[in-house]
Amino acid sequence: MPTPLNRILYVEDEPDIRAIAQMALEAVGGFTVVTCASGREALAAAPGAAADLLLLDVMMPGMDGPNTLQALRQLPATASTPVIFMTAKVQAAEVAQYKALGALDVIAKPFDPMELSAQIRQIYDLPR
Repeated sequence: MPTPLNRILYVEDEPDIRAIAQMALEAVGGFTVVTCASGREALAAAPGAAADLLLLDVMMPGMDGPNTLQALRQLPATASTPVIFMTAKVQAAEVAQYKALGALDVIAKPFDPMELSAQIRQIYDLPR
C-alpha cells in the first residue's frame, strides 16, 4: 500500500501552467504543493519537500523532466518517490519511454484543472 498522497513536488517552467495546476491541486485535490520553476530548483527543494509524488514537466529549458528525474533519483529524499510526467508529447512511443524511466504514467497537456487531482490520485493509487 503506497503512502497516502498529500505532498506533491511539482516542476513546471511555464508560470501560468504552474499557477493553474497548483491552484487546482490545492483547491480541488486538497494537496500540499511545492512548486519549482526548473530542475535545478527542484533539486534544491527536494530534500526538504517531503514529497509523496514528483510531478514533472517534460519540456523545460536547461534540465528537462527526464534529466531532472535522473538527478532527483541521486538524492536520498527522492530516490524512490513515485513520478508522473506532464507533457504535450503523448505518442505511444514517448509514453513508453517515460514509463521506462520509471514514471507511473503521463498526463497530457493541456490538462483539465478540475480533473487533474482525480487523474493524479487515480494513477498514484494503482497497484505497483
